[in-house]
Amino acid sequence: MPMIDVYSVTGTFADKHRLARDLAAAVMKWEKVPELALFKKNTAAFIHDLPADSLSNVDGNSNYVRVEVLTPVGVLDRDKQLGVVQELTDIVAAAADDPTLTERTWVLITESPEGGWGINGHANTGSDIADAARKQIAALASDKAAE
Repeated sequence: MPMIDVYSVTGTFADKHRLARDLAAAVMKWEKVPELALFKKNTAAFIHDLPADSLSNVDGNSNYVRVEVLTPVGVLDRDKQLGVVQELTDIVAAAADDPTLTERTWVLITESPEGGWGINGHANTGSDIADAARKQIAALASDKAAE
């Protein structure tokens, strides 16, 4: 259930809502979690517009994008990390309609500590999240059986 933050110069993206949705869906896909409301409602991206003078590399260029992915600890193994970084980079460049932006997109993956993932006022552990998912799967199975 990652949170994704994208930082770029104002005007980089024409459709920020679609970008946010596409990024959230991609990370959820790479996490390989079930298509449950628990995960769909708690995986989100936030697009932050920055004035051009608020970021720079050493040469003075501000045409960069930083994508920060915060995910519960242990969810992304190395193959998933590689996949997330590549896909998010590609999504960002496509959303900006600038294929060269792949060279200037930084993707940072951060893992929250065990018990550091708060939802609904509760600091969840990995097992808390897994238990909630199992309950939701059981409820869906029960509803389906009742039909």
